[in-house]
Amino acid sequence: MTEGQTDLAVLLRSMEPVLHPDEFVFCTVTDAAGAEALGSFREAEGVTLICRRGEAERCGLAFTFPCKMITLNVHSNLQAVGFLAVVAGELARAGIAVNVISAYFHDHLFVALQDAGHAISILRKIQGEAQL
Repeated sequence: MTEGQTDLAVLLRSMEPVLHPDEFVFCTVTDAAGAEALGSFREAEGVTLICRRGEAERCGLAFTFPCKMITLNVHSNLQAVGFLAVVAGELARAGIAVNVISAYFHDHLFVALQDAGHAISILRKIQGEAQL
């Protein structure tokens, strides 16, 4: 299995951002039993779940940050330097908050519902400029 890309220029020009149609939310629980989560992270205060809004509602979970997920479809190495700094920096300059989850193959960005379209435009602009 390959370890993924580390070259910043290649990552930027190959990132292929994809906006997922589902709405996601962040929840905190003491026990994740019963909820189908896209991702979870255990902290001292509890377990954070990222799940589809409908799943949180089905399970009666309180949630925050209704958002869209954007996947950067380039196999980024977990040790790649600067890729997410560029992406998050450009989104920050546009006033867009982003929560990032780096998985083995791809990075996933969670942005507020109202910012999703603008975020995709910015990511495509970054990608296009990297082609030059």
